Amino acid sequence: MFEGFDQKRITTSGTTINLVQGGSGPPLLLLHGYPEMHLMWHKVAPRLAEDFTVVVPDLRGYGDSGKPEGDAEHRNYSKRVMAQDQVEVMQQLGFETFYLAGHDRGARVSHRLTLDHPERVRKLAVLDIIPTHRMFQVVNKEMATSTYHWFFLIQPYDFPERVIGANPEYFLRYRFERMENYQTIFPPEVLDEYTRCFSDPGTIHATCEDYRAGASIDLVYDDADFGVNKVTCPLFALWSETGYMGRTNDVLAVWREYATDVRGQSLLCGHYIPEEMPGEAYDILRAFFI
Repeated sequence: MFEGFDQKRITTSGTTINLVQGGSGPPLLLLHGYPEMHLMWHKVAPRLAEDFTVVVPDLRGYGDSGKPEGDAEHRNYSKRVMAQDQVEVMQQLGFETFYLAGHDRGARVSHRLTLDHPERVRKLAVLDIIPTHRMFQVVNKEMATSTYHWFFLIQPYDFPERVIGANPEYFLRYRFERMENYQTIFPPEVLDEYTRCFSDPGTIHATCEDYRAGASIDLVYDDADFGVNKVTCPLFALWSETGYMGRTNDVLAVWREYATDVRGQSLLCGHYIPEEMPGEAYDILRAFFI
């Protein structure tokens, strides 16, 4: 599904990152969300590779990347540490600056990366998120219902690990199979690969730690930055018109509290934008980054 891409493994100061790289032109880093892996970009990355050198990694803890153990403060899966992995990956590939797009958890890593390393990111695209800092300020019944997994996955070790581990394939496929036309959105070979990776106990633990960090150490960093440190490069927000984010937030207004140069739009699809509407996602991302 990534014809013409090379598969690589890069050792960073904290773990090993699995990735694919293809194309030529300015570097573009694409980060995936939960509960997926780099494969979520398979409908979009090859087309972007016509104009960019496209790097598509598995985040630490996901896919075939390394899975460090969690720690008491969840720093091993803080977005700061996960972002540092990607900065080191791009440096080792020879890219000191790059374009950056992230979906879901990958967008949260991208947000932190751009705050911590503003000199690295030329432009930033975030797909179907508002900042974590804001999310925890607007918790209500609809938010808790629509994004229930946020509150399940942050429960102390090892309760969610044991529950998911009892039947990881069911937990994963439940998220996808309740969607209309899920077999078109997620072809069997893609869903099988997601299932393979998500069935690893190390992945289950790591992804819980990712969310635990989001509800703890990440908020410490976010609180310190809010009102002081904003994203200053051009930021494009792309979101689902029908999902929780688009239904309940003025997405652009929210992002303007966290970034100085914001534009964006919604698409009439669900949460998994690059897989549900890959043509539209490609057109929008290419136009923004060119």
